[in-house]
Amino acid sequence: MKHRWLLAPPRPEEAAHLARELGITPLLGQCLINRDFGSTERAQAFLGPRLRDLQDPFLLPNMAAAVDRLWAAREAGESLVIYGDYDVDGVTATALLAEVLETLGWRVARFVPKRMDEGYGLSADGVENCLHQNRATLMVAVDCGSTATETIRSLAERGIDVLVFDHHQIADPPPVAVALVNPRLGGDGAHGVELSSVGLSFKLAHALVKRGRERGMPEAVTFDLKTLLDLVALGTIADLVPLRAENRILVRAGLERLNQTQRPGLQALCEVAQITSTIGSYEVGFLLSPRLNAAGRLEDACEALDLLLTDDYGTATRLARSLDARNRQRQQIEKAMADKVLGELDARFDPQSDYVIVEGAMPWHIGVVGIVASRVLQRFYRPTIIMGGDGECWRGSGRSIEGFDLAAALRDCDDLLLRHGGHAMAAGLSLAPENLAMLRDRLNQLARDRLRPEQLRPPLRLDAAVPLGQVTEEQVLDLDQLRPNGQGNPAVQLIVQGARHDRPPQRVGKERQHAKFWVTDGRLTREAIWYGAGDRPVPTEPFDLACVAHIHEFNHRRSVQLKVLDWRPAAKNGQRA
Repeated sequence: MKHRWLLAPPRPEEAAHLARELGITPLLGQCLINRDFGSTERAQAFLGPRLRDLQDPFLLPNMAAAVDRLWAAREAGESLVIYGDYDVDGVTATALLAEVLETLGWRVARFVPKRMDEGYGLSADGVENCLHQNRATLMVAVDCGSTATETIRSLAERGIDVLVFDHHQIADPPPVAVALVNPRLGGDGAHGVELSSVGLSFKLAHALVKRGRERGMPEAVTFDLKTLLDLVALGTIADLVPLRAENRILVRAGLERLNQTQRPGLQALCEVAQITSTIGSYEVGFLLSPRLNAAGRLEDACEALDLLLTDDYGTATRLARSLDARNRQRQQIEKAMADKVLGELDARFDPQSDYVIVEGAMPWHIGVVGIVASRVLQRFYRPTIIMGGDGECWRGSGRSIEGFDLAAALRDCDDLLLRHGGHAMAAGLSLAPENLAMLRDRLNQLARDRLRPEQLRPPLRLDAAVPLGQVTEEQVLDLDQLRPNGQGNPAVQLIVQGARHDRPPQRVGKERQHAKFWVTDGRLTREAIWYGAGDRPVPTEPFDLACVAHIHEFNHRRSVQLKVLDWRPAAKNGQRA
């Protein structure tokens, strides 16, 4: 599918000013402007994020009430249980809170529901199983709970207080917890609104340590919050929240910590993932997170939680190998399911009438429906929901595109659903299977009302158009100051104009699924790799190349390589065909 090329407006004078003020290249200056960091002060803060710039955790809504209740529990010797979610954000948040609370003297148990048996969030089954295993008068829900109005009311009637630390959509009216710590309570522009749940958990840890130091608690005085940052980086990157503001501060420092982590579990996980280079956003998102997620997708996330918390390297190695095996099993299930879904859609997808894809079948594994939804979206660029399950309740996961708020759309389908929740770009739901077709029809009608036809082509946001000669190693290293890249701060995407082939292109890979070619301007040549090109045609000369430039190391040699995103014929006489 061809992209909509969207080139950021060039602002050479402002970029040159930033370059002079900060000692950077004008290209980096343009990229900062594109990301809304056009002032010297904002650009400087973005390029040099500092932990001391984190805001006071007590600025978050209801944080003071949560800390007060936790402190009362500690003084009274109450038992509390942390109730987490089974994804990486939830598991890292649970591990972080367990570690800090136990160190500071709380009596703590932890519980993560099973996806297959208990479902997402504070479900009735999950809560009952949690309380059967753990006698507690205080429950701390992390990465869930913002829509659990009835469950929290029922727990209160039984004398069990609930604290919620979550970043998902909030029910209207909100659940009446002792404290609901969710930045969304403050509105779209509120402090911390982009934090993941592990980020919120770090904020709670900060607040507890701060309160403990004020009270002269020895454990708080000696506690080093930086030891938690490897967990924060893992969960934040995995949850695809924007890497801006405090998330950028936490992830930059967290990746530094992760690269020298003392946790046996993370050391063992890096070994089974065969990570030998510096750990960045890619390694977290594509090598570590899938393995941590695999346990919760297929059965029980407790293996991942135990891995993060163990102090024993032998145990860590055993758990890491088990997670690696589960991940391979997950890949097999995912491939079989994705092949079936994509094959069926290839035969009947209508780009003119199909604005939303909704598919479901009884045998489809609910542990991988979200991944398959992402695969379908990548192929067809449509909001996608994939459902699976058995009996009277199917569960599913959805992914969306720019311009279509999936969580809001599901609220408009509330009468067809048993449960739903999530974000604009990703959501979870459950329904009776006989409502699947009606859900498909209604979502398609909502999308036709809310999306323009051009929004059904994937946008390709490009930072600048440059000659090939400007794509030097020095330039690429300068652009690396924007790292870590991710949601809200994508890797720099460039247009290399008027390129030609230096030699014939090649199809590479086990299944010849990639394309490699060598781009030249007549003086300089760069290697370009087009991952997943399949049978799509390689560029015809002359061409413009949309790409990401990075430093490629092979046999101890460094060179600039271009990762191809798309191509188009070059303009002739200022006109584009």
